[in-house]
Amino acid sequence: MGSTSPHVVQVGFHADPRGREPRELLQAWPTLVDVAEAAHQGGMQVSVVQASRSADVLDRNGVRYHFLAQDANAPLLIQGLGPEVIHVHGLCFPREVLRLAAQVPHVPILLQDHASRPPRIWKRPLHRRAFAAAAGVAFCARPQSWPFETDRLIAGETSIHVIPESTSRFMPGPRDEARARTGLQGNPCLLWVGHLAANKDPLTVLEGVSRAVAALPGLTLWCCYGEAPLAKAVAARIETDPRLRGRVHLLGRRPHGEIESLMRAADVFVSGSHREGSGYALIEALACGLPPLVTDIPSYRELTGDGAVARLWWRGDPQSLADGLLGIASELTPARRALVRAHFERELSLAALGSRLEETYRGLINRRGARP
Repeated sequence: MGSTSPHVVQVGFHADPRGREPRELLQAWPTLVDVAEAAHQGGMQVSVVQASRSADVLDRNGVRYHFLAQDANAPLLIQGLGPEVIHVHGLCFPREVLRLAAQVPHVPILLQDHASRPPRIWKRPLHRRAFAAAAGVAFCARPQSWPFETDRLIAGETSIHVIPESTSRFMPGPRDEARARTGLQGNPCLLWVGHLAANKDPLTVLEGVSRAVAALPGLTLWCCYGEAPLAKAVAARIETDPRLRGRVHLLGRRPHGEIESLMRAADVFVSGSHREGSGYALIEALACGLPPLVTDIPSYRELTGDGAVARLWWRGDPQSLADGLLGIASELTPARRALVRAHFERELSLAALGSRLEETYRGLINRRGARP
């Protein structure tokens, strides 16, 4: 591979729990494609090696995808591809990383966090060896690395990088057209996209919305979600509160492509997450120019430019959300949406992600090459 176009192999050891075929995964997992194509647009030669239920090789937009059945020898295939840097998605595959490092000992490995926590104490020696075998570790926000550093999992020459997990192909569009198409309404109209689960904290969001209704009588909340372990509790909370009944709409699961229209139709994206690896739905909202009202957690703060294009509220604090709602309701102008989209273009677009990946990859290659 020429030095002007380094070859990176992006690796996914996580197998689809639904067992979908390779072609289906390219449609179902937009991040798999977006991160690869971003690196390609950034000037890299990109191959992807992804665990799958069946083997296949597919080419798409300048990227070659190698889907491997679980019994395949991934390190051997990766060695044969001749990479100059290897980008492994996930921090929870220490055995696979160590086998990979043994197979290609002179190729720098970048590990990317996807909302991992430090492992239990008895698992840490193995993980510590895997981190030591990596040249770098990437997080969406720098504070996300602190627990791993505190537990002495990341140390020595392993560098730490700030890279978002993904980007989005969503685009802004006329709000009135989107409302006519989706049926969304409200003043302001809030959109929730996330599981009805404890970490997303929908009950705190509902309480905050309830407290804001007196000052914002036209307020509505529309909720898209997949997994819903708190569905009964959410439904009960809505039914027993006259301030929520009739203004909170549970839309359930929606096709990914429909989310773009819903984000164009809404006035505010709201999230109550206590922790996120990055926040895919927030990235999509920013791509649509949808102003966010989100919790003040490391990844959200990083994605919104330290809150420059968002209202941040304290997780678990419904009054903080209600106050944020009153504040953001006074800022909902076309100029605000344009500001949000401009931030996305500059920091999170396909081109921006590609530039950050390219800089990171070349830095790791140069560091490895400079070692004795």
